[in-house]
Amino acid sequence: MSVTGLRFSPGNHSYRLDGRPVPGVTTLLGKGLPKPALPYWAAKCVAEYVADDPDGVEQLRRMGRDPMVAALKAIPWQKRDEAAVRGTDVHAIAERVIHGESVEVPEHLAAHVEGLVRWLDAFDVEPVVTETPCGHRAHWWAGTLDAIVRIGRGPWAGRTVLLDWKTSTGVYGETALQTAAYASAEFLAPTPDDERPLPPIEGTGVVHVQAGVSTLYPLAHTPADIADAYALWRHIAHVATRTDWIKSRIGEPMPEPESETAA
Repeated sequence: MSVTGLRFSPGNHSYRLDGRPVPGVTTLLGKGLPKPALPYWAAKCVAEYVADDPDGVEQLRRMGRDPMVAALKAIPWQKRDEAAVRGTDVHAIAERVIHGESVEVPEHLAAHVEGLVRWLDAFDVEPVVTETPCGHRAHWWAGTLDAIVRIGRGPWAGRTVLLDWKTSTGVYGETALQTAAYASAEFLAPTPDDERPLPPIEGTGVVHVQAGVSTLYPLAHTPADIADAYALWRHIAHVATRTDWIKSRIGEPMPEPESETAA
């Protein structure tokens, strides 16, 4: 029996569409768009650890060279994973807060949530869709959007916009491509058996959720802006799907021709 619909597996953050694996929006963006700042960030993480924690460095040194090198190499990815956990927790809380639910907030996230609640009240935000899978069969991708909302106050008053929550230290232009993809989805899929069209999206933005304050940064002001960003995202997605092909272009080394000998 054929399996239809979009299914998301949170354990390994993967999607299947109509029974087949389908790439995610952020996975394609990560594979297809270079991140030149990443090596500098990783080096900075290790350098800061060495400068700020001499006792920890000495403990690593006593473990021996190879274990020490392995532990230092892992520091950037530990920081990345810690940030990912914080982001996941804030997303889960944001989904409940935006719907007016009472939430028990961990102490280390209290300031983040206070700033988010203040922002939601200031802009009079009304949720339309939150934390919902979406997909595109023709262009073959899937993802999970953070929120589609109606803004009641401010420059975007009366508009329906798609937003992404970010808890990273900064916000980056590539989020304009990510949100443009979600806003261009063929369908929303609250469940695998329930596909529905998106409401008309008039703009996209990223809400930078930090301790004590949340700030909205516009990404696309019009549907035409969204279309331009989505066209660029599709180019990047194409490159992402061809990375294995690029790696396979190097063939086996050719043997050196035998030298001719005189008869």
